[in-house]
Amino acid sequence: MWGRNLARNLASLDALACVADATPENTSDFAAAFNSQPASFDDLCQNPSLDGVVIATPANSHADIALPLLAAGKHVYIEKPLALSMNDATRIAAAAKEHDRQVMVGHLIRYHTAFIELQTQLAAGAIGDLRHIQATRLAMGRIRNTESVLFDLCPHDLSLVLALTGTTPAHISCAGASHITPGIVDILSTVLGFPGSVSAHLNTGWINPVKQHCLTVTGTTGSLVFDDTKPWDEKLTLFTDDIRQDGDYFTITRQPPQPIAIAESEPLKDEMRAFIRACASGNPAPTDIEDALAVQVVLEQMQHQLVDMTDSTR
Repeated sequence: MWGRNLARNLASLDALACVADATPENTSDFAAAFNSQPASFDDLCQNPSLDGVVIATPANSHADIALPLLAAGKHVYIEKPLALSMNDATRIAAAAKEHDRQVMVGHLIRYHTAFIELQTQLAAGAIGDLRHIQATRLAMGRIRNTESVLFDLCPHDLSLVLALTGTTPAHISCAGASHITPGIVDILSTVLGFPGSVSAHLNTGWINPVKQHCLTVTGTTGSLVFDDTKPWDEKLTLFTDDIRQDGDYFTITRQPPQPIAIAESEPLKDEMRAFIRACASGNPAPTDIEDALAVQVVLEQMQHQLVDMTDSTR
């Protein structure tokens, strides 16, 4: 499904040379749909005219596909997560370094104009010093039995949180529940503690009846809210509510929310533009291999810390 979206955007940018799939019928269908050529995996490795290859396959196959492509001199884009293990992630990173190729990972929201403007507002001091980040990514569907929400959903928000904090967490608490497939967590709550008294909370799940994709960034003088379910003119909002201590109590003065204008765009197309630039220049994209490894390290730590509340052996 997501490979189709990637192919469509690459075709619209006149960058799609060919398509390949483990199922020949899919290869033929994609080639016809996007006016490109069908190819085998060997074709991708051996074709000298290809600068880069986009990988949209099950996460457990990423390393086995990326390594031969990097060895063949191709830049590689890998849909998130980079891998399901730190071992595979570091193998990909080592191959990229050995062959001097770029690896870009599909952390889509990093290329969203609302998030880019949020970063700009935070850096300009619009909400004072950063204190807390609340990331909510809930919906109904796309339930998997090969990887949990930890690897399916959390990489998106972890990439945002790490980009905003500029550092890695010192403390991690992670609890979830496996309601659909035993041992495959479909609801997850994660609390992260960062140096400088900055905290973050990630709330992710596959079985919520209402779609919620919201990032709230709170500082000492206000908050920025990026709600991706809202229309474009409402996606990013600044709140400057005032909290003051009055003896043993606190006085809160609410202020009218201030919508922040952002350019309407297609984040996936912008992400593919970033990969095309990385292929052409050899320079890293914002979500390069170093960024991906930072996310993978935290995912690995979360997996070790994770408590499954539905585990009967607890």
